[in-house]
Amino acid sequence: MKSILQYTRPLLIVLLITGIGACKKDFLEVQPKGKLIAKAIADYQRLLTNLDLVNSTTDAQVAMGDEIAAVDPYFSGAPVRTQRLFRWDDIIYEPAENANELAVPLSNIYLYNKVINEVMEAADGTEQAKRSIQSQAMACRAWSYFLLINYYGKPYTASGSPADPGFPIITKADVTEKKFARATVKEVYDFIVNELVTAIPNLPTQITHRFIMSKAAAEGLLGKVYMFMGKFNEALPFLNAAIADLGSSSIPVGLYDYNTTFGTGGSFLPIGMFGPVYPTTPNNQENVYSKQYIDNWTFTNNEFVINPQMAALYAASDLRLNFYSNKPFFGSIPYPGGMLRRIGPIAAQIGVTVPDLYLLNAECKARLSDLPGAKTMVENFREKRMKPADAPVPSSIAGNQTALVKFILEERLREYAVIGFRWFDMRRLSVDPVYNTTVGNTHIVYKQTGEISASYTLKPERLVLRLPQMLMDQNPGMQNNP
Repeated sequence: MKSILQYTRPLLIVLLITGIGACKKDFLEVQPKGKLIAKAIADYQRLLTNLDLVNSTTDAQVAMGDEIAAVDPYFSGAPVRTQRLFRWDDIIYEPAENANELAVPLSNIYLYNKVINEVMEAADGTEQAKRSIQSQAMACRAWSYFLLINYYGKPYTASGSPADPGFPIITKADVTEKKFARATVKEVYDFIVNELVTAIPNLPTQITHRFIMSKAAAEGLLGKVYMFMGKFNEALPFLNAAIADLGSSSIPVGLYDYNTTFGTGGSFLPIGMFGPVYPTTPNNQENVYSKQYIDNWTFTNNEFVINPQMAALYAASDLRLNFYSNKPFFGSIPYPGGMLRRIGPIAAQIGVTVPDLYLLNAECKARLSDLPGAKTMVENFREKRMKPADAPVPSSIAGNQTALVKFILEERLREYAVIGFRWFDMRRLSVDPVYNTTVGNTHIVYKQTGEISASYTLKPERLVLRLPQMLMDQNPGMQNNP
């Protein structure tokens, strides 16, 4: 698959030019062409904490979420890709365009493969130290594949996934390799699970750096993967373990209390034109393992707002409303119908985060009929996002399993609106026989007067992105998604 491997070249060039920051010039010059420039295990560890592995361009999921609406004339002036994603079009990219959803994940996978395949031959270090670095790369590769399969494979089902086309599993860092085939969705998920199960025993037990994949981060990721597979009994032990292991961190890791950060003299104040003052990725204590992208729709872009149904999910005391404005960027006329534009954080944190662990844990407990445990978990979370007096789950909901799961899913919406998490939740919920009705299938474009100017309907086929035409043209015989 020549075109897939072409995506690895930008990162490889950066590595060859810049090295890892501490390499001497003569060291770079004597490396055989095509070989990784690291020798010592410290070099491999630095490669895994490269900032290029943290930053991503994978933002398509924001425009496809059912919690947003669009407003003209901003939407009509938005980039073509943005409009196509919002309309859930079949074709997103022009025939000669690379896909944002492929570029960074595949570049990252190339580097992870280099580390996995070469670190055990490092010139120094113990077997245990080498195995730890190799395991970090394996768990990071699993994260990348989890992202890719949620773009290009159908949602996981026990009946369909053994046959549904997934994504090629690439385990060698060989730019000359051209023969690849799409593995099935089940094969990709099995690969991800095996990567994490194999890696976890060798990962650092203490969180020392948010760019390093720790045991807690991998446990949380594996619990999330099992959730997306509908395997809740398997998911809960890993989600429990991940939250418990946060306590072993040598750096601050936990939920921010918005009652404090938005209180008098709070660290998230003042709220400016770009939103609240928000911690940078390395300093964000809600990050367990850092991955991010710049979310233009929480920054300066005006075309997307949360729709009226989403806006109604927030109580007046919900401090997350500080991340919204009722006006466009540099605009003075409020959006219609009470709709709101998100104004931060600019960098969306999409790695392994504490809020995600809490909410997945609560949902999993509710699905497994531990309603008191689910109630406690989600209330502990809500106490950090609003006045504690408003945090309790209503009694009419707390004792009803279906109602409680829906409440927790709505809490995920309140936490992650316009951040991109919702699209992935829509996919897994779409194949859930009980909760598939919670998935919206309509996107509306509003005029500034509040009238509807256009409406688009989500087809089941578009819960999966099509592979870009450029890739298909360069790989004859590869099956595309419908």
